[in-house]
Amino acid sequence: MKKIAIGIGLLMLVSVKAQTTLIFDYDAAGNQIYRGPNTTSSKTSEETAFSLQEEILSEEDKFWLNMRIYPVPVKDILTIDWNEDNDSLIKHITLYQHSTLANVYQKQKMPNDNRHLEINMSGFYPGVYILSFELYDGNVISKNIVKE
Repeated sequence: MKKIAIGIGLLMLVSVKAQTTLIFDYDAAGNQIYRGPNTTSSKTSEETAFSLQEEILSEEDKFWLNMRIYPVPVKDILTIDWNEDNDSLIKHITLYQHSTLANVYQKQKMPNDNRHLEINMSGFYPGVYILSFELYDGNVISKNIVKE
């Protein structure tokens, strides 16, 4: 009987020690960004989630976070704004018609653009257009734009 009591006690002790607390963190859209043990670090869970989210973002995601394109869908004027980070990256801005890939607008970024560009699309046919940014490092980042 004594052996059984000691065995049950050891089993309970081991099972208590084996359990770890898991932490689940989610981003604003509800996507799970962290699942793991609760570490006793000096960082809060929000700081941990933010640092993990920064690591997850690709260079293209960071580019789009610093870019504003509006209104979409566009009727007349397409406005593009970007910040200082993207200003040092952008070399050319090109607008293509999606169905023919015909170049309908191209502009080399100039220092006096003030991180702002307006494209008059009032004479363009309705449809899908590709807004393309050629970067100084040779990469091309594109986004579809709908013209009503």
